[in-house]
Amino acid sequence: MSSTPWTDEENDMIVADYFAMLSKDISGRAYNKAGHRRRLLPLLPARSEGSIEFKHQNISAVLKGLGEDFIPGYKPAFNFQAALVNAVVRWLARNPSWLSRLPNHEFPPGVQEASSIWVGPPPTLSNREPPQELEQMLHVARKFDVAGRDERNRALGYAGEECVLMHERTSLKDAGRDDLASKVRWISQEDGDGAGYDIASFEPDGRNRLIEVKTTNGWERTPFHITRNELAVADEKREEWCLFRLWNFSREPKAFELYPPLDAHVSLTATSFQASFQ
Repeated sequence: MSSTPWTDEENDMIVADYFAMLSKDISGRAYNKAGHRRRLLPLLPARSEGSIEFKHQNISAVLKGLGEDFIPGYKPAFNFQAALVNAVVRWLARNPSWLSRLPNHEFPPGVQEASSIWVGPPPTLSNREPPQELEQMLHVARKFDVAGRDERNRALGYAGEECVLMHERTSLKDAGRDDLASKVRWISQEDGDGAGYDIASFEPDGRNRLIEVKTTNGWERTPFHITRNELAVADEKREEWCLFRLWNFSREPKAFELYPPLDAHVSLTATSFQASFQ
């Protein structure tokens, strides 16, 4: 079998096959990975079944870098080529509905309660070394502005905030504070953006809890955007403010919280500047 680099045509073909499997995986429909590989073999005569399987693992790694869902059964294999990243980005560009899809755990209309979200330590406090592939993942995320894409995804942001709203109410009720649960407010929807946080909640002892929600379908280290105003409010109300980072949202939402000062956990990079006439 050939060891030559994969062509754009070959990459496009296997990426399309991967997304066909991924869509079934996310929706819980049955599929057969080996069957998909065998069907690809005659279409990719220069590639072995083993190389096709490894390329599927490469695609998982690319999607991880892009802050996207991937097939758990294809463990990400890193050190992929830029041509494969471009093929995945081409597929996403041709299928814009993929990025605007809603997760499978939407709340039915009128639902006011939901189970609590699993909240663990942030990556910086998880007592684990950063993964070796982190720099490659962050390079892909920066190049394709994954943080900006998630920020512009209004459906994703709305669903994430709604999920955290339900989580806060449920957590307070579980703590025996129904009185506080009834007072939790969805600030970004009731008052509009600009407060510097999305949800006004409470600690069980009654202290204010001002929550800025950032949501991604990607892994826990997917970059995110934060505004100058949000940073200012975080600094001004640092005893009350927290950033609630939702990740793996389209599958099984998980979360961690960051408290000011944020630069103790993340690197803050200016991505735009305001230009004023002299």
